[in-house]
Amino acid sequence: MLDWQDLQVFLEVARHARLSDAARRLGVDHSTLSRRTRRFEQRLNTQLFERSTHGYRLTPAGERLKSHAEQMARHADEAADSLTDQNLRLEGQIRLGVTEGFGTWVVAPLLSAFCRRHPGLTLDLLALPRVVNLSRHEADLAITIERPGNPGLVTSRLCDYRLKLYAARHYVERHGAPPQLAQLGTHPLIGYVDDLLFSEQLSYLDPLLSPQVQQAQQTHFALRSTSVTTQMMATESGAGLGILPCFMTAGRDGLMPLLEDEVSVVRQFWITARQEQRQLARVRLLWDFLREALAMNQDFLMGRHDRLVLPDDVE
Repeated sequence: MLDWQDLQVFLEVARHARLSDAARRLGVDHSTLSRRTRRFEQRLNTQLFERSTHGYRLTPAGERLKSHAEQMARHADEAADSLTDQNLRLEGQIRLGVTEGFGTWVVAPLLSAFCRRHPGLTLDLLALPRVVNLSRHEADLAITIERPGNPGLVTSRLCDYRLKLYAARHYVERHGAPPQLAQLGTHPLIGYVDDLLFSEQLSYLDPLLSPQVQQAQQTHFALRSTSVTTQMMATESGAGLGILPCFMTAGRDGLMPLLEDEVSVVRQFWITARQEQRQLARVRLLWDFLREALAMNQDFLMGRHDRLVLPDDVE
């Protein structure tokens, strides 16, 4: 097997003829270079140079090796050129993991502007009712509802959002609304399946129910689901009362908030990526885009504005 470093040394000597010139190019001394060329010839069992007071001349075998070595050097340079700054290129694929509701109702509309700006990129949006596992390389970056504890991840607080208690208007017309929080348990509720919660941050209802109601086990869930979209549709259809993000209910006239002075749940979203992925230009670009786009939509996420502002709208 030929050693690439030996070939690089051989090429420098072959190109310059004078050993001192080749030694300066390689940053080694004259005697070291002389030993290395002789050792290379011994390993090949072939004389490559004719040595004289005028310098080093290639033998016929050395000429043949020089032709091969120059081809190898050219291919090596081409490979380096094709890979150099690969992390900086704005092309390829990015996979973003995000919770189902936020991914569907907020992130997907915002990303339309990102896709138009960067047509060389392909986005995979994983909008799932669970946490995406970055350690298992399920995605390049993720938006989560609680701060990851893995020290190997780069994490930043992305935004706050608010949830309120909602009911369908026709439900309230037919059954009324709880006049105060203590009566919340007298209405059918809609929420998550307790033993399938992927985060304690989703446990909204228990802190709102009175201890008396919980102890008497009087709470009635009309429907439970792992999907917040399903919960919203069930609430809008009149199945019961549900805690829903304001960013999902904005503009839905069939839903109305209840007990706004008593029920206002604030949660956070976090953006996170593995350290090595965070260095990629395309990942950094999406990271920064999401931070800027969500910063301009803080009023929408907190329920103070009823329309999502798309980045293209303010350009």
